[in-house]
Amino acid sequence: MITGVLLAIFAGLMLGLYALPEKFTKDFKYENTWSLFFLLTMFVVPIIASVALINGFGDIFGNMPSDIWIKMGLTSFLWGIGVMMWGKAINHIGLSLGFSLFIGTILLVGSLLPYLEEDLPASNIFMTILLGLFVVLIGVFANGKAGLIREKDEAEAGEKKEDGKGSMVTGILIAVIGGLLATGFSYANAAGRPYLHEACQAAGNPEWVTAVAVMFPIFISGGIVMTAYFLWQLSQKKAWGDFKTPAFGKNFVLILIMAVFHYAASALFAFAAYKLGESGNTVGYAIFNTACVVTAIVSGIITKEWVKASPKARKFLYFGLTCMVLGILIVAYSNSLK
Repeated sequence: MITGVLLAIFAGLMLGLYALPEKFTKDFKYENTWSLFFLLTMFVVPIIASVALINGFGDIFGNMPSDIWIKMGLTSFLWGIGVMMWGKAINHIGLSLGFSLFIGTILLVGSLLPYLEEDLPASNIFMTILLGLFVVLIGVFANGKAGLIREKDEAEAGEKKEDGKGSMVTGILIAVIGGLLATGFSYANAAGRPYLHEACQAAGNPEWVTAVAVMFPIFISGGIVMTAYFLWQLSQKKAWGDFKTPAFGKNFVLILIMAVFHYAASALFAFAAYKLGESGNTVGYAIFNTACVVTAIVSGIITKEWVKASPKARKFLYFGLTCMVLGILIVAYSNSLK
């Protein structure tokens, strides 16, 4: 259990940091940065990792039952839409609040979705999980309130919005709706892992390779919608020419780091869920996402997103963070009640 918890925390740290390099790209529009990121993280990185690391790659996926393909494909497609919306939410409301609301929504709903494929745990375990998620919900609302107060503070100070930055309310709605759609990741992992684990073991792969196998159909399916969207956006915004910049090499390296961290964090979570055993999808998902939120909030504070916010706004932010950490401790504790 301890190994699974630590792996889930580390995966959350990676996911919480993966978008940070985006702040240091130059001469790229939003569409340039995120189209290149999604191309790398959804296709290039997972294809190379899967083909290189999975023994019997062709047979494993060639023999996967069609109903599993459909379940994983459709829910991963929704996850792709959700992640795409999250990227847009960050553009409206910043890294720390965008992560808080998006991941908070995912945590609340996505932690329970695996039970559509799995049996419910004992009542005392399930009720403890629900209690922990309720405490997290309080934290999500507190973070949303913090963002609204911050926007009001900036407006009263006469601070001009960054180019392309929309309203706080719009950003919050995008983050929450995106989070609901992105819970498809949790369901796809629960639906595909049993077959893929058995098939990978039969092909002589070590246990951790199952996590790589699970990510392959999830990332490929999720990447389809993102590719179509950003091809359209690049044309609509006439942004293709912005790839021709002296900073392209530096930008590419920064975005590649984002892509590797994003993919590796997701694969590591899948392995952590396995190591946590029964209810591992739920407990691991909760720990993974809360660690991600904590990391994102801290990085947002370090990069001075909240430097001009009032003490009241920061109090709500810290209160929300505290609730989310407390909630996840309760969820983690549920795994010891077997």
